[in-house]
Amino acid sequence: MKFVLVIYNDPALYDALPQSQTDGMMRDCLAHADQLRRDGSLTESQMLEGVETAKSVRIRNGKTKVTDGPFSEAKEVLGGFNLIEARDMDEAIQIAAEFPWAQTGCVEVRPVRDIEAVRRRVNATARKG
Repeated sequence: MKFVLVIYNDPALYDALPQSQTDGMMRDCLAHADQLRRDGSLTESQMLEGVETAKSVRIRNGKTKVTDGPFSEAKEVLGGFNLIEARDMDEAIQIAAEFPWAQTGCVEVRPVRDIEAVRRRVNATARKG
């Protein structure tokens, strides 16, 4: 089964740590990701730029509105994601708990929906090119 591990960080907690500690956390995270990739469990891993670089797009009543920042104010902000393969939710949780970001935020574990099954259900064909 595929799961996405969505990484949320609390900037106040993260920024309060010494640079040497956050650098160590990042080294641990990268080593963990490298091992998961070698084991065939990690498909994709990406970090996001800070929320100050984000734009949110909403269309309401035919009008497009673009605002700075994420959708809502929150203590924890989206920092990145990992797409993994795991036997089940329990194994996905175990993998998520090994990421250091659970110490300064939250690692959300969510099953990935089979988009091809959705495509078949709604009778949509893939576009070429």
